[in-house]
Amino acid sequence: MTRPVDTVDAVVCDLDGVVITGSAAVEHAVPALAGLPVPVVFATNNASRTPEQVGDHLRSLGVQVTDGAIITSSVAAARELSTQLPAGAPVLAVGGEGVSTALRAVGLAPRGPEGGGEVAAVVQGYGPQVTAADLAAVAAAIRSGARWIATNDDLTLPTADGPAPGNGSLVQAVRNTVTVDPEVMGKPHPPIYALAAAAVGATPERTLAVGDRLETDIAGACATGMPSALVLTGVHGPAEAAAAPPRHRPTHVLPDLRGLTAPYPRAEADGSWSVRGAARARFGEGLEAHGEGIDAIRVALDVLWAAVDAGRVTPGEARRLMSTR
Repeated sequence: MTRPVDTVDAVVCDLDGVVITGSAAVEHAVPALAGLPVPVVFATNNASRTPEQVGDHLRSLGVQVTDGAIITSSVAAARELSTQLPAGAPVLAVGGEGVSTALRAVGLAPRGPEGGGEVAAVVQGYGPQVTAADLAAVAAAIRSGARWIATNDDLTLPTADGPAPGNGSLVQAVRNTVTVDPEVMGKPHPPIYALAAAAVGATPERTLAVGDRLETDIAGACATGMPSALVLTGVHGPAEAAAAPPRHRPTHVLPDLRGLTAPYPRAEADGSWSVRGAARARFGEGLEAHGEGIDAIRVALDVLWAAVDAGRVTPGEARRLMSTR
């Protein structure tokens, strides 16, 4: 019986909900990462912090990581522009410190919205201090011909008071005033995952993307051609996974990061039953499942995904069936 990590050369790991929750570490995450036999790169859509700031936070929790193994969506945006623009080219930087720092690191010249003058490109990222005037400067630069790069298009971001507008909401506000679409670097778009794999010399096909969100982490893996693992320590659980379209479905489902090095039963058939380990399920008049633990979740997802694809059940019904089992 193989382990998820045995089939790949590297792991690219999300942070929020997978390694950290708020300022603390997710249970079991730190020792699980330390025990991996392959290199790990951390990829996050959070564009406001620098790799050094992210690295300092991780190291304070006990994670052994270098700043070079942290790829933010700002880093992905800056690396992309550095292949297209000459050194020293002016770029309008909107968002947190992470945006301007990433641009300087690749030899480009970030300018603030108040700087004025023509720019070759705009990198728009999230920052808590972004203002309406900043967005107006972005729109004006785009209309003047600047290339428009968005670090990510997450519509919301989590806060203690519930979801707040994320960078995608700010990007949409600008899009309402211009006639072009942005180039998006963060998940679920491929650039950030492709860059993460390249950072450790791995191909996307041999890199396992690990995350807790189906529409960003897992969808980004599918778009990049990577196998993926949904970890059930964050935003999305089995019910949401059951309703996921094929392009958002993970290769593996793990209770937490320890699952990367735990035996993973392959899917097998026993007559009308689907089997994983000691768990089994089938779909007749409804979902019939036997077993406990993570293998029972995995085999139920196998059956429900097949039922959805065959038109026997809607995604909403699959979600309901999984949530009530």
